[in-house]
Amino acid sequence: MDASMINKIQKAKEYADQPERATFNSLTVEFRGDNSVYIVQLGNDGWSCTCPGFQKYAICPHIMALEKLFKPIIKREPVPYAPGQNIVSDVKKAKRYADETDRITIKSFDCTFEGYNKPHQITYDNGKWTSTASFFQQRGVCSHTMALEKILKGFVEPVRTEPVV
Repeated sequence: MDASMINKIQKAKEYADQPERATFNSLTVEFRGDNSVYIVQLGNDGWSCTCPGFQKYAICPHIMALEKLFKPIIKREPVPYAPGQNIVSDVKKAKRYADETDRITIKSFDCTFEGYNKPHQITYDNGKWTSTASFFQQRGVCSHTMALEKILKGFVEPVRTEPVV
């Protein structure tokens, strides 16, 4: 391992302690609920979920759990409760879901990462990472992707710097 890679690893550790440097522009998550598997998405127009609760109330425990887990990276106001929604039950379920992180797999995201020198765009799509950082272009990894790996540990696949056989 060379000095520049050691420097990037050290910077990634510092960045990982500051998750607020990252902002999700879009996010797609597979969420294994109690009854089925749902797709939850965050985009320019806000949240969506394929569950029946979201279809009825435009809010659900899946979104509430993600808002809690990824609060420093989402940077949006939480979705308000809806009239007729079973708030007590949904809040309780969202808390349980946030504690049971093995239910959640990030499928893709687009993220702006505020580096020390300038912001970079980081994307993740089913295990494939990209970054606008020049070091990533050379090495297939950078301090920004390594930091996001640490922040999102267990929710994403690590950056692969070697071909998969």
